[in-house]
Parts: sequence; structure tokens; C-alpha cells
Amino acid sequence: MTEADPPPADPPPADPGHPHPDAAPAPGQGGPRGLSRREVLRRAGLAGAFTVGGAVLGHEFIPHRHPMAAADDAHGSAGGAGSGAGAGSGSYSGVGGTGATGGTGATGASQPPAALVGTSAGTQHGLYGHGVAAPTSLRADHLDAVTRPPAFDGRQGVTRDHDLSVTARHLEVADGSVVEAWTYAGSVPGPIIRATEGDRLRIRMANHTSHAHNVHLHGRHDPAMDGWEPIPPGGEFTYEVVAEPFGLHPYHCHTAPIAEHIGRGLYGAMIVDPPGGRPPAHEVVLVLGGWDLDGDGRNEVVAFNGIAGAYHRFPIRVPVGALVRVYVVNLLEHDPIASFHLHAQTFDVYRSGTSLTPDEHTDIVSLTQGERAVLEFRLPEPGRYMFHPHQSSLADRGAMGWFAAV
Repeated sequence: MTEADPPPADPPPADPGHPHPDAAPAPGQGGPRGLSRREVLRRAGLAGAFTVGGAVLGHEFIPHRHPMAAADDAHGSAGGAGSGAGAGSGSYSGVGGTGATGGTGATGASQPPAALVGTSAGTQHGLYGHGVAAPTSLRADHLDAVTRPPAFDGRQGVTRDHDLSVTARHLEVADGSVVEAWTYAGSVPGPIIRATEGDRLRIRMANHTSHAHNVHLHGRHDPAMDGWEPIPPGGEFTYEVVAEPFGLHPYHCHTAPIAEHIGRGLYGAMIVDPPGGRPPAHEVVLVLGGWDLDGDGRNEVVAFNGIAGAYHRFPIRVPVGALVRVYVVNLLEHDPIASFHLHAQTFDVYRSGTSLTPDEHTDIVSLTQGERAVLEFRLPEPGRYMFHPHQSSLADRGAMGWFAAV
């Protein structure tokens, strides 16, 4: 690829829920590579750097834009890039209002600059050396339901019904890698559960597989509803608990062997809001998990929200300067510790989300298996801000993405 070439076109969309049955069992390893940003600037020289017609970001060729023009476009299109319809709607690569009040984003006529939100095409793995790429069939809106949580609705003391029935399905989790996943309500991770402290949760789980499963909720509840008892194939059970304390709590299958049941996709996130909610913010859920493709007790694929490289190919767009709240959960089996690191910015850390006072301010937080944290930050300048575990072996296996501030 030369400085004058256009960016590669995205492949035609396909249904990722119905991958090709003859897909290879191992992730793709190839992919063309262009010149590094350093090499482009070295060859162009200082003056040429401003006239060379483009810039390299990640593995893509990105059309050059003056920073001030990019900032003007970003501020003019912060709400228009996505659906602007509130939390839980629009694609995760769009910008819509996702605050605690569920308000809509600002509107604007222009589109965000491509240099900030461009996608990664095909099976290219990038100049950062990723060994695992996203499926070529991945759509920009494919992970919406597990990325943008439902909005805080202000209600308290109500009963909320959820269905976490277990089904099996084939899922393409990386380019060319198809697994037989076990899912809650058809997705990995399972649906985001959101409630206010003190609400009653009524969670139905019907087991539609040939293996025993259950639902174990973290948090505080009646031990009779703890979810360790296996529900046999064809069986059904309804868990009834009071949502408490407020914070971020994972849920997962607790049937032995637990590592296999979690590792095949039976996990998710539950947000319990404090009465009155948290300050309005653009909210994102990122659950870290892995896929052991060959049964050797090692994750060949590591992913946020089930699909390797999804947020590398389709960055998560947020408005410049707006408060961003990220609910991060580590449910990665076989790797004893992971972390979340944000490039070029720092964040407040609310460990487990059970306090409204931050525990620390940093750019990296470590999470053992089952640990979680609520992170809050603002991205003051237009551009891409990388995030990934600081364990490079995890990032290299697919757990790397971008926030695009527009």
C-alpha cells in the first residue's frame, strides 16, 4: 500500500450468526502490512509530513486532515454519528446518548472525520502485531446489545424479569475460528442485566442443551438462589433475588467443570445502580473472556464481548470531552490475571462499583478472575485512544480496541 492508495474497502456484510461450517479451526495468521507511520514520516521528511496526502494509524491508511478541521467536524457531529436515540440503541461505533438519564446526544449535520473512526478491513492484523483478527463477516452493529447497556430508568423497588435460557450455537469468534458456544439468551456475553438497588430480579433459565447448566449471580442474595445447583437438560428454574448492593456484578454458569462452562460463553454483566443513579455519561460494557479452541487449557482467542478484534475493526465512538463510563469485567478462564490499560488518558477507578468515591486515578487497573471495575474518564482531543490488557499475550490474541473521540 502506498501513500496515494485509498483505504481498503470493507468486505460485504454477512450474517455472523451463521458462519461457514468448513471454516478453519485456527485463527488467520496472514494479512498485508503497509509502511509504519515512522517510516512514512522518515521518507517524507518534516516538510513532506504535512503534504504527503495521508497518515498511517494502526494498519490503515487514513486520509490526512488538519487537526483543527477534525475538531470542528467532531464537535459538529457528536450526536449525529450514531442513532442519537439513547442508551442501548445505535451501533457501538456510533455516538448516541447513553447517560444515566437516557438522554439523546447532540445533533449535527456533518459526519465525523474518517481519520478518527475508520474501520479495519478484512483480515489485516495491523502494525501492532495482532495474531488474531475479527471475522470478516462482523458488522458494525453486531455487538450493540452487549456493548451499550440499557439506560438507567429512574425506577426503584420494581420487579424486573429476565430470560437467561441456555442454548448452543455456532459462533465465529475470530477470522476463520468457529466454536460451538453455550449462550445465555443466544449471545456471548449474555444480556446486560440492569436494575436499581432494592429491585427484585426474576430470572428464568430454561436449559435447551444436552448438558446441565445454571446461573450464579455475584452480589448479595438468599443462598437458596445462589445458582450452584445444576439444572438438567430440558429443566427450568426461576431465580428470584433482590438486587444488592449497588455496583457491577458478573453472572456465570457454576456447573462443573466451571472453566469449560464459562470458557464456552456462559457469562455476563449485571449493573446495579445506586438509588438516583450515577451522573449522566456515555456508557460501555466490556467483558473480557477467552476461547480455548483445541481443549488444551489455553485460550487461543481472547476477546472483549466475545469477538476478537471487534473494537479494533469498529472503534467505539464517544463525543470529545464527554464523560465516559466503562464497566469492565474479567471472566477470562485459564489466564490468572488480566488488566485494562487506556492509552493517552487516565481514569477514575471505582472498584466493583460499590462506592461513589473513586479508589484511585490511573491509566491501568489489574483484575483477577471475576474482578470488575467501573472506570470514568473524558477524552479531550479528537482521535483514537487504544485500550487493551497490558499483558501483551492477551492483546495479541484479540483483546485490543479503540475509543474514537469525535
